[in-house]
Amino acid sequence: MRTMEMEKNENRKNWDDRTKIHEKSSFYDVQSFLKGRCSLLPLEKQELGDLSGRTMLHLQCHFGQDSLSWARRGVKVTGVDFSEEAIRLARSLNDDLGLDARFVCSDVYAIPEALPDERFDVVYTSYGVLCWLPDLTQWARIIRQKLKPGGLFYIAEQHPVADRYEADEGVLRPCYSYFEDKALRFESDTTYASDGTEPPLNHKVTYEWQHPMGKIVTALIEAGLRIVHLHEFPYCMYEKYPGCMVRDEDGWWRLRDEPALPLLFSIKAVNPE
Repeated sequence: MRTMEMEKNENRKNWDDRTKIHEKSSFYDVQSFLKGRCSLLPLEKQELGDLSGRTMLHLQCHFGQDSLSWARRGVKVTGVDFSEEAIRLARSLNDDLGLDARFVCSDVYAIPEALPDERFDVVYTSYGVLCWLPDLTQWARIIRQKLKPGGLFYIAEQHPVADRYEADEGVLRPCYSYFEDKALRFESDTTYASDGTEPPLNHKVTYEWQHPMGKIVTALIEAGLRIVHLHEFPYCMYEKYPGCMVRDEDGWWRLRDEPALPLLFSIKAVNPE
């Protein structure tokens, strides 16, 4: 019988494979990043403002471009990811750039053991993270545990309504239940950053979890965090639905012919203790 730990392990192997492709991809463009490009998007820079001098725990940091972009802005960053390949690359980039970010290989749920005595001014996570987490209640409790009193939590993420849909020959169609509890199994030779020239992934199977907006917000509230804002946006950072979207002058992707859907959201919360 398939277990949650088996599903998470399949995801981990898949992300190890993805990292090797992402390192060389034009999507991540490591060379321009090393030359000074900031990987943060306008949304999180505007909503978080100047965090220089603060400590940050970056959950699910992948190979660290966003973590290092925050470090370039004066933030003392600890990035955490469950992929050993991603953490290896993140540490290498940190050394190449001469920054002082720290990267820890850990499952989100093992952070209390990996960083037992540390608390942070900011806990941050963004873009394509929640679908890899089966348990948001525990996730939110760990966030609260790792925040200093008065500390700030921030997430920018794809909207769960948008994740119901896929593009089918240029037509947007609902494909998944908004209230699905079980992990959805996917199999693919490629990643979202593939350009068609890479060899297929060795580990093709992933498992993802759907989380309605109410579940996300409730998990944070029940963990003891105070919600400062929940913002929803009719655009996203990439062409999520091929053939159905256009890119605006600010670089965001919007639906072309369909009625507007919420495609992104952000939440800011504080630890009131």
